[in-house]
Amino acid sequence: MAVQQKYRREEVSEVSCCLKYIIFSFNVLFWMFGLSVMAVGVWAWTEKNAFNNLSKLTHLALDPAFALILIGGITFIIGFTGCIGALRENTCLLGSYAVLLAVILVLELTAGVLTFVFKDSIKSQATEGLQTFIVHYREDPDQQNLIDWIQEDWLQCCGIKGPEDWDLNNYFNCSSQMVGSREACGVPFSCCKRKVNEIVENKQCGYDVRKEGFTDDVGKRMDLIINEKGCLQSGEEWLERNMLFIATVSLISAFCKILGICFAQNLRADIFAQKGKWH
Repeated sequence: MAVQQKYRREEVSEVSCCLKYIIFSFNVLFWMFGLSVMAVGVWAWTEKNAFNNLSKLTHLALDPAFALILIGGITFIIGFTGCIGALRENTCLLGSYAVLLAVILVLELTAGVLTFVFKDSIKSQATEGLQTFIVHYREDPDQQNLIDWIQEDWLQCCGIKGPEDWDLNNYFNCSSQMVGSREACGVPFSCCKRKVNEIVENKQCGYDVRKEGFTDDVGKRMDLIINEKGCLQSGEEWLERNMLFIATVSLISAFCKILGICFAQNLRADIFAQKGKWH
């Protein structure tokens, strides 16, 4: 009986050790990733002196730096609870880890369902968000870089429904030429169509393109210089083209979370069982 009891203790210990280091290994990566993302967000806020001028952050939810801090913070906490909980065999931290994963999984599933059910409302919210980006384009470097990336690299678009939406910005509004704005009746360079083998990007390619009868130095019309399709339509088309990829990534993400919850719960059960054997 003593030999059999010892064998069972070692078997439980081996199972716990296997699960422990699987959970520990994966969550060390998440912990470090979350810390890195959060550090980048804090650095971005520091660069634009946001901590001393919090009143300037009128649209906090749309601030890319804040989004990095939030995502990094959540990832850091999840990684911390999983990593330390597994390493120290702490059932409380492992339980917290499983609960956090379950909450995020439920939120993601809810968000996915609501996106299909309230498609028009989501579209309206996206329009308002893009309008905010356009209005504050020159005021926040993070928002400026984000919308430039959306227009130039991701969707190859211009404005919300088209280039005319840039009239919402004081610098690009056609009336701004009265006060000497060189960008009046123009669009940002990120609206311009890419040229093949272009070495130096022309930051002034969007000047005056919305003026009536505009042609550039070589006689090109506006539609040959900038993207006329709005980002809202381009975004919808991108989603339709990549729906299978998005669904696959979502399923893999959900599967990983369910696997993490099962591993954490099994490790907790093994720890309780091991303690019970010793007692």
